[in-house]
Amino acid sequence: MQYGYARVSTKHQETTLQLDALKAAGITTIYQEKASSVGTRPQLQLLLKQLQPGDVLVFYKLDRVARSLKDLIHIIDQVEASGARIRSLTEPLDTTTPMGSFVLQVLGAVAQLERSIIRQRSIAGQVAAHKRGVKFGRPLALTPEQEAEARAMLEEGQTRAAVVRHFQVSRIVIERIWDEMHGRKKTGLLPVLKDFL
Repeated sequence: MQYGYARVSTKHQETTLQLDALKAAGITTIYQEKASSVGTRPQLQLLLKQLQPGDVLVFYKLDRVARSLKDLIHIIDQVEASGARIRSLTEPLDTTTPMGSFVLQVLGAVAQLERSIIRQRSIAGQVAAHKRGVKFGRPLALTPEQEAEARAMLEEGQTRAAVVRHFQVSRIVIERIWDEMHGRKKTGLLPVLKDFL
């Protein structure tokens, strides 16, 4: 079965153009809403949950169904997971055809490239901040002297719970010290950044 989806951003706009195009394409069951793409879009979510294998989600234009490339890929993933397919009436996105599937693969590759670029920029920013002396993570819960005292208490056989109560800190703080004492030191962001320095 083919399901249509039409959306406009505000209550003052109309979906008439989209509805006419969908009906001309032979779509009889159409979900529509007047909502910003940033919002929850309940009709779209209802439609996505209803899709079955062999169904086709049809829309007038990509920006009517997705707010960004990432959002589009997420929606496509949901549609494909249900065994359905996607078709745009005005763009070469039609997963019912070989060319449409190719376009989808290109979009997926572009999305992957976009994620990689964002990650590289994020790491570059962290490296630059580290070189400026910026400290990452939360402030230390215990001073070096308190850590030494906690180690001594643990070495004396006191339980980790007792040490947590003594210093009134999160259990994670004492677990970290315990792990370090037993050679299970966790690697944080700094060792990763050192590869880029």
